Amino acid sequence: MKIRLHLTSFAMGLVLATATADAAQDPPQSAAATSPDGRVRVEVAGASDGTAYPTYAVTFRGRPAVLRSRLGLDLAGGGSLGREAAIERVVTRRIDEAYNQRPGKRSRVVNRCEEVVVSLREKAAPARRWQVILRAYDDGAAIRYRFPAQEGWKTLEIADERTAVRLPEDARAVALPLKGYNSTHENRYLRKPAAEIETPGEWRLGLPMLNELPGTGWLAVLEANLTDFAGMYLAKEQGDGGGVTFGCRLAPRPGEPGVAVRAALPHESPWRVFLLGDRLEGLVESDLVLNLNEPCAIADTSWIRPGKTTFPWWNGFYEENVPFRMGLNTETAKYYIDFCAEAGIPYHSLDGLDNIAWYGGTIVPYEGADITRGIEGLDLREVIRYAGSKGVKIRLWMHWEAARKHMDRAFPLYREWGVEGIMLDFMDRDDQEMVDFLRRAVAKAAENRLTITLHGVSAPTGLERTYPNLLTHEAVMNLEYDKWDKDGIPPEHDLTIPFTRMLAGPLDFHQGSLRGVPVEQFRARNAAPLVMGTPCRMLASYVVFQNHLPMVADYPSAYRGHPGLPVLAAIPAAWDDTRCLAARVGELAVIARRHGEEWWVGAMGGREVREVEIPLSFLGPGRFHAEVHRDAMEAKGRLATAREDVTAASIVKGSLAPAGGLLVRLTPARPESK
Repeated sequence: MKIRLHLTSFAMGLVLATATADAAQDPPQSAAATSPDGRVRVEVAGASDGTAYPTYAVTFRGRPAVLRSRLGLDLAGGGSLGREAAIERVVTRRIDEAYNQRPGKRSRVVNRCEEVVVSLREKAAPARRWQVILRAYDDGAAIRYRFPAQEGWKTLEIADERTAVRLPEDARAVALPLKGYNSTHENRYLRKPAAEIETPGEWRLGLPMLNELPGTGWLAVLEANLTDFAGMYLAKEQGDGGGVTFGCRLAPRPGEPGVAVRAALPHESPWRVFLLGDRLEGLVESDLVLNLNEPCAIADTSWIRPGKTTFPWWNGFYEENVPFRMGLNTETAKYYIDFCAEAGIPYHSLDGLDNIAWYGGTIVPYEGADITRGIEGLDLREVIRYAGSKGVKIRLWMHWEAARKHMDRAFPLYREWGVEGIMLDFMDRDDQEMVDFLRRAVAKAAENRLTITLHGVSAPTGLERTYPNLLTHEAVMNLEYDKWDKDGIPPEHDLTIPFTRMLAGPLDFHQGSLRGVPVEQFRARNAAPLVMGTPCRMLASYVVFQNHLPMVADYPSAYRGHPGLPVLAAIPAAWDDTRCLAARVGELAVIARRHGEEWWVGAMGGREVREVEIPLSFLGPGRFHAEVHRDAMEAKGRLATAREDVTAASIVKGSLAPAGGLLVRLTPARPESK
């Protein structure tokens, strides 16, 4: 067999490619990609008989992580792609590059893997050609389909996906049950053996899905680079040959039964991603989802400035002792802007109240109102002008249909007026049409130097690498549920999120209330809602959760005079490095993040008192000033702050109250001037 080598420069890195088949040789029956450290291997094998599909398998440290599983697609109008497909050619390349990512969990990302492109062809007519692309990284593996342009096959119409994920029999899952394909992707997680999970009727599992593989490590199943395709879900299947099988399901196009994807060739599917690690902490640190996306499409990103925003919808526009009516009016907006200016909060968001949007008409359904004008009593241009005079910028919430109707006209005006960004809401779908719209909206926002956040949406798939103006997604059951859900958001739920939803990317959690109560005292209420846990826990959440536009969601007088407010305002919203120091699903999360020369450490605990010891070995050389905020155990609901000098050899100790937290700020000690 002849080997051909091609060495090509590639985006500050290298690509080394080898073609591993020659016309004079029989085509290979299988092909595999292996990670640079040799511990991750993903293999694909051609169909072995007249009824079989090609298959793939993933191993980690020599042990099975995904057992041999089916590949293929069901085509609209009948028939399948994959049955009786044989491998024709294999091309291997090594990717080794680095790129800047800001905002993100780190500002410099390494993308290093082996990629194998496996070309297949149907043995029988119409003998269509397609490819399966494999990638193996040190922290996981990924596969995707590619459909080349070819004679006789111009349009791809997919009814559903045949790809299966067959887990080891003893896998223990943390999974998100969702009913149907029209979903906010918000629910409580299941924690049980994968073999015991069922998806009856319309029920599906959302992504990511976390699995503990005893004796092997941890596996998360998710997707990356969702572009011009339908979102993926998992459904339980009856598998053959042991293991626990979940099949991929695609969100159907609205109004087109039997069609999930329609596209002209050439085309590609998203990546089906298998995040792997010895320890759960490693999954939290991974950049694999970003690495599977396209490079940044914005030439100048200097205008993208992560930061915090007030969001009065959460507190119900509640306030005490003000000489005007709180609501969707100019006076309320200016009141919040004044608070932002005094507290150091860079953004204020205009949203809605009592199902009335700031631009008029109902929040749901959207009734066609003009999003360049405020409701009667709310002077949009004056609010923007006043904010600018105070060094604050305005963000605008809107229903997604309002953006679809008006963004070509409104977004350029927003840029001209000095609006910082927008939030789109209530998509509640991730079919191909919605996926395409959201990409257009994110790109249109970037074109007009607007940041964008998404609520009522599925989990991110890494688009923030290509468009870093996309600051965060919701797609998580969050503290808004404390307004109406009798069970609220208990500590075990928000201690599941860093190890499930957050693996996909940034998340918005309606953070900010320092009016926490013990779990047993919680009661849901719409105005001035309560949260479970201590103020220190809430402060720690700004470090634990990756969120580049976190909210300061409570009302101003709830913050004024609180010792936690200046601490909250100082916590960065973008990071240069991230280390996960402790990970216990539903019990404990300890994450350290660096911004410039400073490190911040957040620890969040569960329902019981917990002693924590945090080694500071991630620090660089020299001394650091540590500002440690702990739960005041003798005075519930208060902060206890201590200051000390530490080094990389030091250990910070603390007691976490029930539903408590700990926050550490570490600043390099400067030599004293003489």
